Amino acid sequence: MRERRATPAFREKRQLKRKTALALSVGAMTLSTAAIDPSNLFQPGWSVSQINPHEVRQPATLLNVSSSFKQALVEEEGVREVVYRDVAGYPTVGVGHLITPADGLKVGQRVDYDRIMRFLDKDIAIAEAGVRRLVGDLPLLQHEFDALVDLVFNVGEGNVSEHRSPNLNAAITGKDYQAIADELAYHNAGGAVAKGLVYRSERRTQIFLDAEYEDPRAMAA
Repeated sequence: MRERRATPAFREKRQLKRKTALALSVGAMTLSTAAIDPSNLFQPGWSVSQINPHEVRQPATLLNVSSSFKQALVEEEGVREVVYRDVAGYPTVGVGHLITPADGLKVGQRVDYDRIMRFLDKDIAIAEAGVRRLVGDLPLLQHEFDALVDLVFNVGEGNVSEHRSPNLNAAITGKDYQAIADELAYHNAGGAVAKGLVYRSERRTQIFLDAEYEDPRAMAA
């Protein structure tokens, strides 16, 4: 295989990606114990300090995404400083942020790093809220919550509605976790199958089932 020579633009993009991943790792959100109501605990006799969201299912209202998920999200979405069109043709920037009229940005414009991070924090919070509305009172493990946030972040809350994703919603209503995992694959963008979304769906499912955050593309290489 011919060695790829890193151009200045490529090096800049790689440095930005590393910088974003580092910032996410340093600023990773942790489970807030202050908001936990002891009456909601699923293991009688446990104290708040003993709860591990990776081992005990909790209401989604008590969960935020993990640092492992954030790093996986950056790997999947990439980090782009210049507004571009995604595979579906939508103007996008940063870590998969879809441009809105309120952003006042057009394709080709450059966005600074601090604004990229603000976009990311806001978009993750929106996806988290979407998951809480989607699952209702269904308790989740940390990695199950992460996978569902990835789904909502990637396809939008509207596409996981009961009308558009009836099987997913039925699985949630039935508290059938395996059936939920079976409904996490979304492969189409712009009316066609996108190979990147196929890999992302595979990764999302392995996160949900096995808490495995590694990129399946890298593991298969």
